[in-house]
Amino acid sequence: MSMNIYDNMRRRGFIAQASDEEAVRRMLGESQVTFYVGFDSTATSLHAGSLVPIMAMMHLQRAGHRPIAIVGGGTSMVGDPSGKTEMREMLDESVIRSNGSAIHDQLDRYLQFDGENALALNNADWLLSLKYVEFLRDIGRHFSVNRMLAAEAYKQRLERGLSFIEFNYQLLQAFDYLTLYRNYDCSLQMGGDDQWGNILAGVDLIRRVEGGKAEAMTFPLLTTASGAKMGKTAAGAIWLNAERLSPYDYYQYWISCDDRDVGRFLRLFTFLPLDEIIKLESLEGSEIREAKRILAYEATVITHGEPEASEAKTASAQAFGSRPSSGAGDLNGMPSTDITRDRLEAGFNAAELAAEVGLTVSRGEAKRLIKQGGFYLNGEKINSLERRIDVSDLTPEGILLRAGKKKYHRIRIEG
Repeated sequence: MSMNIYDNMRRRGFIAQASDEEAVRRMLGESQVTFYVGFDSTATSLHAGSLVPIMAMMHLQRAGHRPIAIVGGGTSMVGDPSGKTEMREMLDESVIRSNGSAIHDQLDRYLQFDGENALALNNADWLLSLKYVEFLRDIGRHFSVNRMLAAEAYKQRLERGLSFIEFNYQLLQAFDYLTLYRNYDCSLQMGGDDQWGNILAGVDLIRRVEGGKAEAMTFPLLTTASGAKMGKTAAGAIWLNAERLSPYDYYQYWISCDDRDVGRFLRLFTFLPLDEIIKLESLEGSEIREAKRILAYEATVITHGEPEASEAKTASAQAFGSRPSSGAGDLNGMPSTDITRDRLEAGFNAAELAAEVGLTVSRGEAKRLIKQGGFYLNGEKINSLERRIDVSDLTPEGILLRAGKKKYHRIRIEG
């Protein structure tokens, strides 16, 4: 007998809270459920912190349930105060619309929106046309200010100041759930655990307005074993867009994870069977590297596809030998920049070149790495801030730069 999808998700670590655990478990095991998750339209790409809800949606979709992804074109006009100590930047409607289109396309790679088995909707379609006084009368009257202020998301902001526009966010998110319940028979909303109060508000609104039964489920807010927020590094966000972060660097993020995170990440960010994951997470010492390679490959396949994951895997294996030596074709997955021969003959200061190609965010960062002994050229440490890089440094594979332990970039001659 196959495991109930709810039990499988709990064993994998997806579930923080549920409005009625037995009711959610039962509904997911008895018939097709339409469920939804909302995504802000505040950037042109999601990052690895969004992967928990995305993977949860994919698990439920594979179990026969119907996902709705809400691109928050309407709620992003207001800004969610949850988990924020300051008010979010107010974005122009055209920027939000453009971001929403990019995020829609990104989510489509994971969920394959076909208008029937998987839906993508923009809450701007029903929120931006609301008549404010009617909305307050019909929806606002069901909300208790005392109860809202007791919610953790609002309590955290009261000391620093909570704007009136943010105070409306919970009403709008609850109205989203009511709209989806009415129009799409949606009966389960999921989101991060910081959304618990907002999601329960929607459950309660459906009960009050429609006399209906809807449920809620939240995911844990992840940090790495080192305490860093999931999807963030010292160098910036781990974007899911290949134009903002190459598949190679994405692969490197996973293969470089803390040993203590391997088992948890395999459960959350791959579709490997649990019994296989249990074997992999039991590896110790140098063998844990194999588990990390599997994690990195599987995670990269899901986000970027098998060809890109295979290229990244090969390039990583080549880069982390003593020195690449079997041809540039083996390094195709590595981030690369083409430079004209004339420019390379003139030469570059090492820090200048690192910043230009994006290996470091600035010359200052590159200089700090050189001083700390963490900057390498073709496998050899650069010890001088005055070191120049030119055509004499070319190898058959190009010029290979490394910043720190894991970040590589290849320079090739243009043409």
